[in-house]
Amino acid sequence: MSRRYVNQLSHGDSVDESYLVADKQLRANRQGNLYLQLELRDKTGSVGARLWNASEELARSFEPGDYLRVRGKTQIFQGSLQVILTHIDVLDPNRVEAEDFLPQSSQNAAKLMARLREVLLTMNNPHLRALIECFLIDDDFVRKFTAAPGGIKNHHAYQGGLLEHVVALLNIADRILDLYPEIDRDLLVTGIFLHDIGKVDELSYDRAFAYTDEGQLVGHLVMGVEMLRDKVERTEKLTGESFPPELLLRLKHMIVSHHGSYEFGSPKLPMTLEAVALHYLDNLDAKIHAFSREIHDDPSRDSNWTPFQQSLGRRLYKGSPATDPSNGDGLGA
Repeated sequence: MSRRYVNQLSHGDSVDESYLVADKQLRANRQGNLYLQLELRDKTGSVGARLWNASEELARSFEPGDYLRVRGKTQIFQGSLQVILTHIDVLDPNRVEAEDFLPQSSQNAAKLMARLREVLLTMNNPHLRALIECFLIDDDFVRKFTAAPGGIKNHHAYQGGLLEHVVALLNIADRILDLYPEIDRDLLVTGIFLHDIGKVDELSYDRAFAYTDEGQLVGHLVMGVEMLRDKVERTEKLTGESFPPELLLRLKHMIVSHHGSYEFGSPKLPMTLEAVALHYLDNLDAKIHAFSREIHDDPSRDSNWTPFQQSLGRRLYKGSPATDPSNGDGLGA
């Protein structure tokens, strides 16, 4: 019998299916009774779930990354779909098809990697090209870079999301750099590739998406600078040439400043043309992707609006079928 994916659930459905636990919290209601608040996931998305009258013993019996067989019924609560659970069983991970549970990029990884290499290896700066090649001959790095998500919950939060995000930025840069001749193309292209490399070790993504201990304690900006420094040393050994100190300084600055502001975690504000360009390109792709996913994944087909998105601070207008630009009518005609 085929499984029931998250994106196939709607209000009032009875649920008897297996899902991966992406998040687990044991809470108490106003009367002091315990309940479980879960985020259940499969490759098509995630859904919130609650189990009333839970116990500490039950909560200790599984962790995020485990698989559950759940029974319950869906309902709309504050504009979002959730499952009210009546029963859960912990499953043996060896008896599930792991590929059913983690979201994957819809794009072909081999084609994305080919495009990445195509753009990166067109650089003229010999030092930057040698550095890039040093990353690309590292099979362990390439394996992780190809598999890593772009994030836990926000933009590109699926396996292969980091690679997809970086290639999107390279494609955007490739289209607009002729408009800004004052920007060093090779430096910006290298910065695009490097800006999130720390995420390959900041995040764990074999089962549930989560932060590693190093990711929690250090973060991908610092981790990325450390990875860059190590690869520069390796590049110098392979080429027998010193890497220009200012070039390394500019690359480090692009990594630590690409979030763009102190409130979003950058210890430094962008202070070079390439760092400013990287920040805005990164923010553009992340925001467009996050907004479009919220609209696309909204399970409610009866409203022109998404529920209020706490992370975005707003509801998003989906439009009515008559004015949906994707259907070839109305505003999109």
